[in-house]
Amino acid sequence: MSLFSVFDISGSAMSAQNVRLNTTASNLANADTVSSSEAGAYRSRQPVFSTVLNSANKDIAGVKINGIVTSQAPVYREYAPENTMADKEGYIYKSNVNTVEEMANMISASRAYQNSVEVMKTSKELLLNTLRLGQ
Repeated sequence: MSLFSVFDISGSAMSAQNVRLNTTASNLANADTVSSSEAGAYRSRQPVFSTVLNSANKDIAGVKINGIVTSQAPVYREYAPENTMADKEGYIYKSNVNTVEEMANMISASRAYQNSVEVMKTSKELLLNTLRLGQ
């Protein structure tokens, strides 16, 4: 593994956590939305990651974002005939976003991002100290 590949791995991890943070923020922003139909209700989304391997020597080369999946959990149906979004039976459909889980996910993603930043900073300091040895 090249000494500089640490920057590539950390950079891809930061990019992945950025996607995770943005997805979580979108989920939290839509947590209290309602719809007049089950199909129109917002469903929670989560990114899917995988490890990228270097084909030459089977070393880890980073993190790949495979896509974003939509939750298949049921949305919440609530009887609220006074709501303007209510269907003809008087029901509204709320998103299936669990705000507690999303907040925990946001904290986890934020810490993972911070860890990747620290890895990059430490690697930079080590490289600079190595270069100073030759002076």
